Amino acid sequence: MMTQNENSAVFLENEEKANRYTALCLLIAAAVAILMWFLNILGFFIVEQWLMNMTMPIGIILFLLPFLLVRARKNKGRWLKYVIMGCFLLGIGVLASALTIQLVLAWACPLILSCHYYSPRFTHFTLAGVLLCMFFAVYIGLYYGVWDSNMMRSNAELVGAAVRAEFIREAAAAGDNILLRVFYFYYIPRAVILVVVYLIGVTLSKRTHRLLRQQEADSREKERIETELNVASSIQQDMLPCIFPAFPEREEFDIYAAMNPAKEVGGDFYDFFLIDDDHLALVMADVSGKGVPAALFMVIAKTLLKNAAQTGSSPGRVLEKVNNQLCENNESEMFVTVWLGIYEISTGRLRAANAGHEYPAIRRKGGRFELYKDKHGFVLAGMEDTVYREYELELGAGDALFIYTDGVPEATDTGNVLYGVQRMLDALNRAPEAAPKDLLREVKADIERFAGNAPQFDDITMLCLRREEPSGK
Repeated sequence: MMTQNENSAVFLENEEKANRYTALCLLIAAAVAILMWFLNILGFFIVEQWLMNMTMPIGIILFLLPFLLVRARKNKGRWLKYVIMGCFLLGIGVLASALTIQLVLAWACPLILSCHYYSPRFTHFTLAGVLLCMFFAVYIGLYYGVWDSNMMRSNAELVGAAVRAEFIREAAAAGDNILLRVFYFYYIPRAVILVVVYLIGVTLSKRTHRLLRQQEADSREKERIETELNVASSIQQDMLPCIFPAFPEREEFDIYAAMNPAKEVGGDFYDFFLIDDDHLALVMADVSGKGVPAALFMVIAKTLLKNAAQTGSSPGRVLEKVNNQLCENNESEMFVTVWLGIYEISTGRLRAANAGHEYPAIRRKGGRFELYKDKHGFVLAGMEDTVYREYELELGAGDALFIYTDGVPEATDTGNVLYGVQRMLDALNRAPEAAPKDLLREVKADIERFAGNAPQFDDITMLCLRREEPSGK
């Protein structure tokens, strides 16, 4: 009965590879047999031609059959390995019946090749087949094959099956049972050598079999983790505002944001939400680290920031409160940089605070995007009771604000050259009057052109807010 493990994808894939490899080896064996046959015709060997003409075609056909089956069946079918090995054993048996001396070492080849299947049970089958085929080949070769003086005491060459049979009967009548002596002193020593080869092979086969089982278990675990990460990525994306236009009923401003994580889940996040009808909170943040730990910390930080901002507190007060909350039981020593702004929609006034985050970029109407080097505070979760200083900006009609994480300027190309802030500003200023959505797409496309085939190293997150012209103007 085939075990569940041997039915798995890992074992089936390995078996198909072993079938192809063994069939290729038999194709080479067929080519060698054809060469030997040809050289014997030319007189390089002293094997009787009738013997070669009788056995070689059969052996060559048996060696070629597995290669044809593998190609015809496209290497499918659990029975195929037994047919391949059976052809190999019969082919060697036929040739060894004629070339008794020359093919003594050939019996080890099926055992060695069977180890490529990494199935101890299949190696058991191969050993049994080798011992059985060799037994018949030895006694057929005793009568019909090339003379092997190791089988008998006489060094005289006995030609013809009838002559050898008479010699064996006369020896038996004289008390010398050649058949029994061949078994004990010819067959048994070779069988013992093959068993030693088998023991070495089956030991390696069992070890590799265990490794394949472990590989299969690791593969299943990897698939499970990938599935869970895909779900986590979907949940993380759903936590961020992703429906645009975000506020179709509000004509006073236009906003767009995007996040492209470097891994399945990331530590960057953005957020924007209405505190009341006249105040819009804007958040851009970057958690230290990558992957699942950063994503978990991101969820906590995002929730705390939103809860604190919705109370109507100023940006500095919000950061101070959240900082102390994140510092509690922060044994992992993670931290998060945050830019937080509260935008008054009616006046265009923006109050903001920066906890170790990147400088924002601002474009005035008719102008170009430039960095606004604001006042930096310490990162959140870095030290308790940190004070965060606020500042104010006023966005006029047509003005735009661009905030981002360090994944934008720190993107690298294949030569490990940084994208940099200046390239980011140049991308923004190619069409500074464009809508926020088009601006973000232009920056992302420019980063991709710059990076080329280099892998994305960090999460790339951006947000753009533009104050619109009053209606009727």
